[in-house]
Amino acid sequence: MKPRLSLAVLILTAVFAALFARVQGVSALTSPGKSEADSALCLPETSEELMNGCLKAGPAARLEELAARGIPPQGRQLFASRTPYELGATPFSYAKLVDDQEIPLYATLADVESGKPSNVLPKSRTKYVALMNSAETSRGRFFQIATTEWVSVELAKKVAATNFQGYILKESPDFSFGWIINETTSRAGPGYEYPETGVNYWRLDPVMVYDSAVVNETEWVMIGYNEWVEHRVISRVIPNYQRPAGVPVDKWIEINLYENTLTAYENGQMVFATLIASGVNPFFTQPGVFQIYKKLESDPMSGSFEVDRSDYYYLEEVPYIMYYDKARAIHGAYWQPFLGYQNSHGCVNLSVADAHWMFNWANDGDYVYVWDPSGKIPTDPSFYGDGGF
Repeated sequence: MKPRLSLAVLILTAVFAALFARVQGVSALTSPGKSEADSALCLPETSEELMNGCLKAGPAARLEELAARGIPPQGRQLFASRTPYELGATPFSYAKLVDDQEIPLYATLADVESGKPSNVLPKSRTKYVALMNSAETSRGRFFQIATTEWVSVELAKKVAATNFQGYILKESPDFSFGWIINETTSRAGPGYEYPETGVNYWRLDPVMVYDSAVVNETEWVMIGYNEWVEHRVISRVIPNYQRPAGVPVDKWIEINLYENTLTAYENGQMVFATLIASGVNPFFTQPGVFQIYKKLESDPMSGSFEVDRSDYYYLEEVPYIMYYDKARAIHGAYWQPFLGYQNSHGCVNLSVADAHWMFNWANDGDYVYVWDPSGKIPTDPSFYGDGGF
């Protein structure tokens, strides 16, 4: 029995000695004849007064490096929920009419049978209709559209509305976040001279933002530990809680044309953030401070800017429209696949669900602050016409 007891005592003594050494460390760096290899590693988050000569390496060193870069151990957390999916529901479906072809429309099914159109839509690449009904005729199947006219199904292809969902913020973040807008692989540093990490990101992946750097006139964004992507593949939400000049109240909408994001603020808090598509050259979304002057649950949009009407557009039942700058509006864009890019004729395009949420939140008279941090988009009002979709 005594040999077993002695053995147990020796084992316990050794265990306690090892634990004590981990907490207190070994004064290897100050003791003659000892190297770092003889030092115990500091436990992560060990205070300076308890280090007692332990070696700050391994997990402890990594945590210190992360802290220096503003990366908490658990990563940044966004306290938010997605825009409710049901807000993207519409009472009808949509179809795209064929490109670069005149589209005959018929007032009645009798006109369809006799082959006598009552209207013709001109050739263009942007013609979308809302489908209200359908019917079989001797000339094939026809859709009834929002104007109550009929169009051949041979000239219309059903499309699904963009179903992207932004964030309803539960707590205002003090850091930037965003979405990847083009497939990419991160790199170990800010530049193409750094190797790829092997970590792939896909379009619309949400990411946290930790840092940015400009290298050879190209901006790079840090989205993780030693993970960088070029700015052109990411759209960021950069919190800006200071009321913009020209906005006299504590409720406003910010449109960032460099990032192609929309942020809503109220009472000093960020309440909503999402991706947009803004105006493409030369139909930029005009920077400035504006106020919402008309809200419509849905309405058609049509028109052209070129003399030959080659850019003619025809859009039925555009949902959740908020006009704020002449013909420029914040609205749902069921036809828009390129959120995060400049891809409109001046309006601020959102997914239907996000536009619905904003429509419910905003009121006539609310302020809209539009700006371009890069300074590349013209600010001279004489550059801009009335705008469009």
